[in-house]
Amino acid sequence: MPALEPIVGIRVVAAPQAIDGARWTPTTGTRLWRTAPDEALAWQPDGMLAVELDDPDAIVEPERGFVTAILTADEVADLGRHVDVPLPSEPPALVQGKIAGVPASLGLPPGGGGILVVQAAYADELTRRLGW
Repeated sequence: MPALEPIVGIRVVAAPQAIDGARWTPTTGTRLWRTAPDEALAWQPDGMLAVELDDPDAIVEPERGFVTAILTADEVADLGRHVDVPLPSEPPALVQGKIAGVPASLGLPPGGGGILVVQAAYADELTRRLGW
């Protein structure tokens, strides 16, 4: 059964090309969640993260309101039963909407498995509905 863990990240709102060319420190292990062409949420498992962008109008703010779980391929398949649309068959992909009726996002990276991200305020309700 997956466990939802709090993340401390950075919310970035900037020109899409600036996000594409962002320079993250540290350079490895950063997870980037593109929520819109001009917006992203990024975090590091150790919590330490910085970004440099080529956009003088960029907005970069700390983000502490989310939890995440790393899922196996079997857990992703099980979660797919709780999503209103079929999960994409070709990763990488991002599914945003409702999972078990709760607003959440599911990232499907190359190589299998998944990353579930949900606002911390909804975490208890999501785990209850999923039976976690």
